[in-house]
Amino acid sequence: MEMNDELLIKFLLKETSEGENTIVEEWLSQSEENSAAFIAFEKIWKASKLLAVESDIDADQAWTKFKNKIDDQTSAKPIVKPLPKNYTWLKIAAVFLVAIGSWSIYNLFGPSSYTDLTSTNAVISKILPDGSELIINKNSQISYAGNFANNRKISLKKGEVFFKVAHDKSHPFVIEIANVAVEVVGTSFNIKHLKEETEIVVESGVVKVKLGKQELSLVKGERINIYPATKQLEKQKSTDVLYNYYRTQLFVANNTPLPKLISILNEAYNSDIVLNDKLSNLKIYTTLEYGNLDENLRIICDALSLKITRNEKQILLSYP
Repeated sequence: MEMNDELLIKFLLKETSEGENTIVEEWLSQSEENSAAFIAFEKIWKASKLLAVESDIDADQAWTKFKNKIDDQTSAKPIVKPLPKNYTWLKIAAVFLVAIGSWSIYNLFGPSSYTDLTSTNAVISKILPDGSELIINKNSQISYAGNFANNRKISLKKGEVFFKVAHDKSHPFVIEIANVAVEVVGTSFNIKHLKEETEIVVESGVVKVKLGKQELSLVKGERINIYPATKQLEKQKSTDVLYNYYRTQLFVANNTPLPKLISILNEAYNSDIVLNDKLSNLKIYTTLEYGNLDENLRIICDALSLKITRNEKQILLSYP
Protein backbone atom coordinates (compact mmCIF):
# COMPACT_ATOMS: atom_id res chain seq x y z
CA MET A 1 0.00 0.00 0.00
CA GLU A 2 1.36 3.42 -0.96
CA MET A 3 0.94 6.39 1.32
CA ASN A 4 0.75 10.09 0.47
CA ASP A 5 2.11 12.93 2.53
CA GLU A 6 -1.14 14.91 2.66
CA LEU A 7 -2.86 12.06 4.49
CA LEU A 8 0.07 11.65 6.91
CA ILE A 9 0.01 15.36 7.71
CA LYS A 10 -3.75 15.24 8.31
CA PHE A 11 -3.12 12.28 10.60
CA LEU A 12 -0.47 14.22 12.55
CA LEU A 13 -2.86 17.16 12.85
CA LYS A 14 -5.64 14.81 14.04
CA GLU A 15 -7.86 15.97 11.17
CA THR A 16 -8.41 12.54 9.61
CA SER A 17 -11.75 10.78 9.44
CA GLU A 18 -12.28 7.34 10.99
CA GLY A 19 -11.74 5.75 7.58
CA GLU A 20 -8.53 7.68 6.98
CA ASN A 21 -7.27 6.70 10.44
CA THR A 22 -7.80 3.06 9.50
CA ILE A 23 -5.83 3.51 6.27
CA VAL A 24 -2.84 5.05 8.08
CA GLU A 25 -2.91 2.48 10.90
CA GLU A 26 -3.06 -0.42 8.43
CA TRP A 27 -0.12 1.08 6.50
CA LEU A 28 1.89 1.44 9.74
CA SER A 29 1.19 -2.16 10.73
CA GLN A 30 2.29 -3.56 7.36
CA SER A 31 6.02 -3.33 8.06
CA GLU A 32 8.67 -1.93 10.37
CA GLU A 33 9.95 0.10 7.39
CA ASN A 34 6.63 1.96 7.18
CA SER A 35 6.70 2.67 10.92
CA ALA A 36 10.29 3.91 10.73
CA ALA A 37 9.45 6.13 7.74
CA PHE A 38 6.49 7.62 9.63
CA ILE A 39 8.62 8.37 12.70
CA ALA A 40 11.21 10.13 10.52
CA PHE A 41 8.46 12.08 8.73
CA GLU A 42 6.90 13.12 12.05
CA LYS A 43 10.22 14.42 13.39
CA ILE A 44 10.84 16.46 10.23
CA TRP A 45 7.26 17.78 10.37
CA LYS A 46 7.64 18.91 13.99
CA ALA A 47 10.98 20.56 13.27
CA SER A 48 9.55 22.33 10.22
CA LYS A 49 6.54 23.59 12.17
CA LEU A 50 8.84 25.24 14.70
CA LEU A 51 10.70 27.01 11.91
CA ALA A 52 7.67 28.31 10.03
CA VAL A 53 8.25 31.93 8.96
CA GLU A 54 6.73 34.25 6.40
CA SER A 55 8.33 34.21 2.97
CA ASP A 56 7.61 35.33 -0.59
CA ILE A 57 9.48 32.35 -2.12
CA ASP A 58 7.39 29.92 -4.19
CA ALA A 59 6.03 27.67 -1.43
CA ASP A 60 4.88 24.85 -3.73
CA GLN A 61 8.28 24.64 -5.39
CA ALA A 62 10.04 24.69 -2.02
CA TRP A 63 7.73 21.97 -0.70
CA THR A 64 8.61 19.74 -3.65
CA LYS A 65 12.34 20.25 -3.00
CA PHE A 66 11.80 19.58 0.67
CA LYS A 67 9.93 16.35 -0.09
CA ASN A 68 12.72 15.23 -2.42
CA LYS A 69 15.13 15.57 0.48
CA ILE A 70 12.86 13.48 2.70
CA ASP A 71 12.60 10.79 0.02
CA ASP A 72 16.39 10.68 -0.25
CA GLN A 73 16.64 10.02 3.49
CA THR A 74 13.88 7.44 3.99
CA SER A 75 13.33 3.96 2.59
CA ALA A 76 9.62 4.56 1.93
CA LYS A 77 8.68 6.58 -1.16
CA PRO A 78 5.38 8.35 -0.52
CA ILE A 79 3.61 10.06 -3.40
CA VAL A 80 4.42 13.76 -3.60
CA LYS A 81 1.21 15.79 -3.84
CA PRO A 82 0.68 19.55 -3.61
CA LEU A 83 -0.71 20.46 -0.22
CA PRO A 84 -4.03 22.29 0.05
CA LYS A 85 -4.03 25.94 1.02
CA ASN A 86 -4.74 25.29 4.70
CA TYR A 87 -1.31 23.62 4.99
CA THR A 88 0.58 26.68 3.74
CA TRP A 89 2.45 27.03 7.04
CA LEU A 90 4.16 23.69 6.39
CA LYS A 91 5.20 24.82 2.92
CA ILE A 92 6.63 27.98 4.44
CA ALA A 93 8.65 25.89 6.87
CA ALA A 94 9.96 23.95 3.88
CA VAL A 95 10.88 27.24 2.23
CA PHE A 96 12.94 28.16 5.25
CA LEU A 97 14.81 24.87 5.22
CA VAL A 98 15.50 25.09 1.48
CA ALA A 99 16.52 28.74 1.73
CA ILE A 100 19.19 28.10 4.35
CA GLY A 101 20.39 25.09 2.36
CA SER A 102 20.65 22.91 5.46
CA TRP A 103 19.66 19.36 6.18
CA SER A 104 20.85 19.67 9.76
CA ILE A 105 17.28 19.59 11.04
CA TYR A 106 16.84 16.09 9.69
CA ASN A 107 20.24 15.07 10.98
CA LEU A 108 19.37 16.48 14.39
CA PHE A 109 16.06 14.67 14.72
CA GLY A 110 16.62 11.73 12.37
CA PRO A 111 18.14 8.27 12.73
CA SER A 112 21.71 9.57 13.08
CA SER A 113 20.81 11.22 16.42
CA TYR A 114 18.00 8.99 17.63
CA THR A 115 17.57 5.24 17.36
CA ASP A 116 14.02 4.11 16.68
CA LEU A 117 12.60 0.91 18.17
CA THR A 118 9.33 -0.35 16.71
CA SER A 119 7.48 -3.54 17.59
CA THR A 120 4.65 -4.76 15.39
CA ASN A 121 3.30 -8.27 15.95
CA ALA A 122 5.65 -9.45 18.68
CA VAL A 123 6.94 -8.40 22.10
CA ILE A 124 10.63 -7.48 21.92
CA SER A 125 13.41 -6.99 24.50
CA LYS A 126 16.20 -4.43 24.30
CA ILE A 127 19.22 -3.55 26.43
CA LEU A 128 20.16 0.12 26.05
CA PRO A 129 23.77 1.39 25.95
CA ASP A 130 23.65 2.29 29.67
CA GLY A 131 22.53 -1.23 30.66
CA SER A 132 18.86 -0.37 31.14
CA GLU A 133 16.49 -3.15 30.07
CA LEU A 134 13.28 -2.67 28.08
CA ILE A 135 10.44 -5.05 27.29
CA ILE A 136 8.35 -3.54 24.51
CA ASN A 137 4.78 -4.68 23.94
CA LYS A 138 3.36 -5.23 20.46
CA ASN A 139 2.48 -2.21 18.30
CA SER A 140 4.74 0.21 20.16
CA GLN A 141 7.09 2.96 18.95
CA ILE A 142 9.93 4.52 20.94
CA SER A 143 13.25 6.21 20.20
CA TYR A 144 16.33 6.95 22.29
CA ALA A 145 19.18 9.44 21.98
CA GLY A 146 22.25 8.36 20.01
CA ASN A 147 24.62 9.50 22.76
CA PHE A 148 22.53 7.67 25.33
CA ALA A 149 25.24 7.05 27.93
CA ASN A 150 25.41 10.81 28.57
CA ASN A 151 21.92 11.77 27.41
CA ARG A 152 19.45 9.24 28.78
CA LYS A 153 16.38 10.50 26.96
CA ILE A 154 13.62 8.40 25.44
CA SER A 155 10.52 9.36 23.48
CA LEU A 156 7.53 7.03 23.72
CA LYS A 157 5.32 7.64 20.68
CA LYS A 158 2.71 4.99 21.38
CA GLY A 159 2.28 1.61 22.98
CA GLU A 160 3.60 0.06 26.16
CA VAL A 161 7.05 -0.52 27.63
CA PHE A 162 8.41 -2.00 30.84
CA PHE A 163 11.58 -0.22 31.99
CA LYS A 164 14.25 -1.60 34.32
CA VAL A 165 16.53 1.42 34.56
CA ALA A 166 20.23 1.14 35.35
CA HIS A 167 21.27 3.31 38.30
CA ASP A 168 23.20 6.46 37.32
CA LYS A 169 22.61 9.35 39.69
CA SER A 170 24.57 11.82 37.54
CA HIS A 171 22.45 11.09 34.43
CA PRO A 172 18.70 10.95 35.15
CA PHE A 173 16.64 8.74 32.84
CA VAL A 174 13.94 10.84 31.15
CA ILE A 175 10.96 9.59 29.13
CA GLU A 176 8.80 12.00 27.15
CA ILE A 177 5.23 11.02 26.31
CA ALA A 178 3.20 13.74 24.57
CA ASN A 179 3.01 16.51 27.22
CA VAL A 180 4.07 14.23 30.09
CA ALA A 181 7.67 13.75 31.32
CA VAL A 182 8.86 10.88 33.53
CA GLU A 183 12.22 11.08 35.31
CA VAL A 184 14.01 8.32 37.24
CA VAL A 185 17.48 7.34 38.38
CA GLY A 186 17.30 3.59 38.92
CA THR A 187 13.95 1.83 39.17
CA SER A 188 11.46 -0.41 37.37
CA PHE A 189 8.07 0.63 36.07
CA ASN A 190 5.55 0.16 33.27
CA ILE A 191 4.30 2.92 30.95
CA LYS A 192 1.39 2.61 28.54
CA HIS A 193 0.43 5.39 26.14
CA LEU A 194 -2.58 4.61 23.94
CA LYS A 195 -5.28 6.86 22.47
CA GLU A 196 -3.81 9.94 24.20
CA GLU A 197 -4.07 8.28 27.63
CA THR A 198 -0.98 7.53 29.73
CA GLU A 199 -0.72 5.00 32.55
CA ILE A 200 2.35 4.60 34.77
CA VAL A 201 2.75 1.75 37.28
CA VAL A 202 5.81 1.59 39.55
CA GLU A 203 7.29 -1.76 40.64
CA SER A 204 10.42 -0.47 42.44
CA GLY A 205 12.21 2.77 43.23
CA VAL A 206 10.85 6.29 42.75
CA VAL A 207 9.38 7.82 39.58
CA LYS A 208 8.83 11.55 39.11
CA VAL A 209 5.93 12.51 36.84
CA LYS A 210 5.66 16.00 35.38
CA LEU A 211 2.70 17.60 33.62
CA GLY A 212 3.18 21.29 32.89
CA LYS A 213 4.20 22.90 36.21
CA GLN A 214 2.88 19.98 38.24
CA GLU A 215 5.12 17.24 39.60
CA LEU A 216 4.58 14.27 41.88
CA SER A 217 6.52 11.15 42.89
CA LEU A 218 5.34 7.56 42.65
CA VAL A 219 6.81 4.67 44.65
CA LYS A 220 6.43 0.90 44.54
CA GLY A 221 2.78 -0.14 44.35
CA GLU A 222 1.51 3.21 43.07
CA ARG A 223 0.14 4.20 39.69
CA ILE A 224 -1.22 7.19 37.85
CA ASN A 225 -3.54 7.61 34.88
CA ILE A 226 -3.30 10.79 32.80
CA TYR A 227 -6.00 11.67 30.29
CA PRO A 228 -6.22 14.58 27.80
CA ALA A 229 -8.53 16.43 30.19
CA THR A 230 -6.36 15.81 33.27
CA LYS A 231 -5.72 19.04 35.16
CA GLN A 232 -4.42 17.69 38.46
CA LEU A 233 -2.00 14.79 38.89
CA GLU A 234 -3.42 12.22 41.30
CA LYS A 235 -1.75 8.93 42.19
CA GLN A 236 -3.51 5.75 43.29
CA LYS A 237 -2.62 2.40 44.79
CA SER A 238 -1.97 -0.24 42.15
CA THR A 239 -4.54 -2.94 42.92
CA ASP A 240 -3.81 -5.48 40.17
CA VAL A 241 -1.09 -6.84 37.90
CA LEU A 242 -3.12 -7.07 34.69
CA TYR A 243 -0.82 -4.49 33.08
CA ASN A 244 2.09 -6.95 32.92
CA TYR A 245 0.32 -9.67 30.90
CA TYR A 246 2.68 -9.23 27.96
CA ARG A 247 5.67 -10.00 30.23
CA THR A 248 4.18 -12.87 32.25
CA GLN A 249 1.86 -14.29 29.55
CA LEU A 250 -0.87 -14.39 32.22
CA PHE A 251 -4.01 -12.37 32.92
CA VAL A 252 -4.33 -12.42 36.72
CA ALA A 253 -7.70 -11.18 37.99
CA ASN A 254 -8.04 -10.98 41.79
CA ASN A 255 -11.47 -9.61 42.63
CA THR A 256 -11.01 -7.48 39.50
CA PRO A 257 -13.91 -5.57 37.93
CA LEU A 258 -14.99 -7.51 34.85
CA PRO A 259 -14.95 -4.39 32.62
CA LYS A 260 -11.25 -3.90 33.42
CA LEU A 261 -10.35 -7.49 32.52
CA ILE A 262 -12.34 -7.22 29.28
CA SER A 263 -10.58 -3.95 28.41
CA ILE A 264 -7.18 -5.63 28.80
CA LEU A 265 -8.31 -8.62 26.71
CA ASN A 266 -9.49 -6.29 23.94
CA GLU A 267 -6.12 -4.58 24.01
CA ALA A 268 -4.13 -7.82 24.02
CA TYR A 269 -6.11 -9.60 21.30
CA ASN A 270 -7.19 -6.53 19.29
CA SER A 271 -10.75 -7.78 19.77
CA ASP A 272 -14.14 -6.15 20.27
CA ILE A 273 -15.65 -7.73 23.37
CA VAL A 274 -18.67 -5.84 24.71
CA LEU A 275 -20.39 -6.29 28.07
CA ASN A 276 -24.11 -6.00 28.65
CA ASP A 277 -24.82 -3.02 30.94
CA LYS A 278 -26.01 -5.38 33.69
CA LEU A 279 -22.49 -6.82 33.99
CA SER A 280 -20.71 -3.55 34.75
CA ASN A 281 -20.53 -4.21 38.51
CA LEU A 282 -19.37 -7.82 38.33
CA LYS A 283 -15.97 -8.82 39.72
CA ILE A 284 -13.96 -11.92 38.91
CA TYR A 285 -11.26 -14.18 40.34
CA THR A 286 -9.37 -16.06 37.63
CA THR A 287 -6.01 -16.55 35.96
CA LEU A 288 -5.98 -16.85 32.18
CA GLU A 289 -3.11 -17.83 29.94
CA TYR A 290 -2.24 -15.47 27.08
CA GLY A 291 -3.34 -18.07 24.56
CA ASN A 292 -6.59 -18.75 22.77
CA LEU A 293 -9.17 -15.97 23.19
CA ASP A 294 -12.18 -18.26 22.76
CA GLU A 295 -10.94 -20.53 25.53
CA ASN A 296 -10.44 -17.56 27.84
CA LEU A 297 -13.94 -16.29 27.12
CA ARG A 298 -15.34 -19.75 27.88
CA ILE A 299 -13.57 -19.75 31.27
CA ILE A 300 -14.98 -16.30 32.09
CA CYS A 301 -18.50 -17.27 31.07
CA ASP A 302 -18.39 -20.53 33.05
CA ALA A 303 -17.18 -18.68 36.15
CA LEU A 304 -19.89 -16.01 35.98
CA SER A 305 -22.70 -17.97 34.27
CA LEU A 306 -22.70 -15.78 31.18
CA LYS A 307 -23.41 -16.44 27.52
CA ILE A 308 -21.59 -15.37 24.36
CA THR A 309 -23.32 -13.82 21.34
CA ARG A 310 -21.32 -13.05 18.20
CA ASN A 311 -22.22 -10.35 15.67
CA GLU A 312 -19.62 -10.32 12.93
CA LYS A 313 -16.43 -9.18 14.72
CA GLN A 314 -18.19 -8.07 17.91
CA ILE A 315 -18.47 -10.45 20.89
CA LEU A 316 -21.25 -9.70 23.39
CA LEU A 317 -21.22 -11.13 26.92
CA SER A 318 -24.54 -11.13 28.79
CA TYR A 319 -26.70 -13.12 31.17
CA PRO A 320 -28.59 -16.07 29.56
